[in-house]
Amino acid sequence: MAFFQTPPQLSDPFEQDALLRSYLTRVLPDDARREIEPTLREVSALSASLFARTIAEQDEEPRLVSWDAWGNRIDRIDLTSMWRDAARITAEKGVIATAYERKHGALSRIHQFSLVHLIEPAWHVYSCPLAMTDGAARSLITAKNKALVDHAVPRLISRNPDHAWTSGQWMTERTGGSDVAISQTVAKRDGDHWQLFGTKWFTSATTSQMALTLARPEGNPPGSSGLALFYVETRDEQGKLNGIQINRLKDKLGTRMVPTAELTLDGARATAVIGERDGVKHITPMLAITRTWNSVCAASGMRRALMLSSDYSRRRVAFGAPLAQKPLHRETLAAIEAEAAGAFLIAFRSVELLGKDEADTSSDHERALMRLLVPMTKLVTGKQAVAVTSEALESFGGAGYVEDTGLPRLLRDAQVLPIWEGTTNVLSLDVLRGLAKGGGLEPLEREVDRCLQHAHVSLRETAEIARQAFTHAKSWIATRMDKREIVEAGARRFALTLGRTIELALLIDHATWALDHNDKRWAAAAKIFSRAPIDMITNDDNTLTDAADLLS
Repeated sequence: MAFFQTPPQLSDPFEQDALLRSYLTRVLPDDARREIEPTLREVSALSASLFARTIAEQDEEPRLVSWDAWGNRIDRIDLTSMWRDAARITAEKGVIATAYERKHGALSRIHQFSLVHLIEPAWHVYSCPLAMTDGAARSLITAKNKALVDHAVPRLISRNPDHAWTSGQWMTERTGGSDVAISQTVAKRDGDHWQLFGTKWFTSATTSQMALTLARPEGNPPGSSGLALFYVETRDEQGKLNGIQINRLKDKLGTRMVPTAELTLDGARATAVIGERDGVKHITPMLAITRTWNSVCAASGMRRALMLSSDYSRRRVAFGAPLAQKPLHRETLAAIEAEAAGAFLIAFRSVELLGKDEADTSSDHERALMRLLVPMTKLVTGKQAVAVTSEALESFGGAGYVEDTGLPRLLRDAQVLPIWEGTTNVLSLDVLRGLAKGGGLEPLEREVDRCLQHAHVSLRETAEIARQAFTHAKSWIATRMDKREIVEAGARRFALTLGRTIELALLIDHATWALDHNDKRWAAAAKIFSRAPIDMITNDDNTLTDAADLLS
C-alpha cells in the first residue's frame, strides 16, 4: 500500500496557544478578559482560515511598473492580493486602533498585541507597515505637532479601510543602516515647508501613504544633532508621486511580499515634525514601538512554527510510531517550546510597560525598566526566533526544506528579526548606553527580584540559576567599566545574559502562578529553559586579543 505523508494542520491558534490563554488569565481582570476574548477568537479563526492561502500564494510578490505603455514614468508598485486584503482586515479589526482607543486603559496594548500575536504569521509580514504606522502615530502625538496630529493620526488609527493610512519609515541610506548620523539627505526650505533631496536605500512598505524620515536642513552641522525629523506624504493631491522616484524593489531572502524599495528624493515636499534639529532623538518614541512589534512578531513566529511541528509530530509515523511518541523528538520540541515561552513572556512584559507608560500610570522604576528592557527584548527574541524556527523546520525532515510546503518561509521571514530595528551588536551597545544613562542595572535587578521572590518551592533551584547569572553579569560590568574595549567586545554576551536571565525569571514567575492553578507546564518550561545556556559571560578578558589574532 502506498504511503503519503500528512501535512500539518492549523485548527484554532487561540485554543492551541496555552501560554497566551494562561498569560491573559493571569494579567487581565476577569471582566476585561471576557470583553477582549471574543475579538481574539475572531482573529484566531481568521488566522487559521488564511493558513492554506498563505501556502498557495507564497510565490506572489509585489511588482514595480516603472513606465506606462506610452513612455511616461509612473513608478507604480502592484501589490499581492493578500497584502491588499491584509490592509482591509487590520483596519476593520482595529489592530492599530485598539491601542489608541484605550478602552482598557494601560491594558489596551496587551489587547492589541494579542491580536498581533494571533494574526501576524498568517499574511506574510504585513506587521511591517503596521509597526511603522503605530510608531508614526506615537511619534506625531509625542511631538505635539497639532497640525500633523489632526491631519494624519486619525487616518493612521482608523478602523475604516477606505480612510485608513499606513506609514513608512525611511531612515536607511547608502552610508549605512544603524549609523544614521551620517545620513546625506538634504532638506531645503521652501516657504513654510521643505524639499528633500537624497537617496533612501531601504524603504519598507513603500506603498504607504506617508512616511517619517530624517534629513539634514541646509546649514546644519554634521552628526545626529544636525538631522531633523520630517513628515512626507508619498503622493500629491493629483495622485502623483511627491518628488519621489522608485529605483527598484529589493530582492530579499525573506519578507518577499513586503514592497521594499530604493528611493530617490528629488524635491519631495515635506514638513518638519518637531524643530529643525535632534531628529534622531525624536525618533525614540517610534523605536520603542517598532522594537516591541519586532519582539512580539518574533514570539508569534516561533509559536506558529511550533504549532505546526507539534501537529506534524502526531501525524508523522516513523520507525513504527508517531514522532510525538519518540523520546528524543519530544525532548527536542520541549527545548524549543521553552525558548518560545521565554520569548513570549519577555515580549509581553515590554508590552505591559509600554501600555502603562502611554496611560501615564508608570512608576519611575517602570519607566527606567522599559528603557532597558525594550531593546534587550528585541535583541534576545530576534536571535531566538531564528534558532527556534530553524529547529522546528528540521523536525519536518526533508519536507521542511521544500518550498511548496510553505515551511521554509517561516525561517526566511524570521531571519529579518535580528536585523530590523537594530542588529544584535547595535542593540548590545544600546544596552550599555542605557545603563550609563539610567542608573545602571538596578531596574533589571528589581525585576528579577520581583519575579523570584515568591518562586514556588519546586522552582527554587531554577530560581538560583537566574540569580547567579544576574549576579555574574553585575559583577562583570562593575569590574570592567574602565576597560572600554573589553566591555564593548563582551557587550553581546552581556546583553544576551541579561535578556535570558529576565526570560527565566519571568518563566518562574508565571510558572509559580500557574502551579497555584494546577498547571505544571510552565514550571517544566522554566526548568528546561534553565538547562540551556543562560550565563554567556566569560571572565577571560583575552577574547579581544584572540579575536584580533584570528582576524589579522
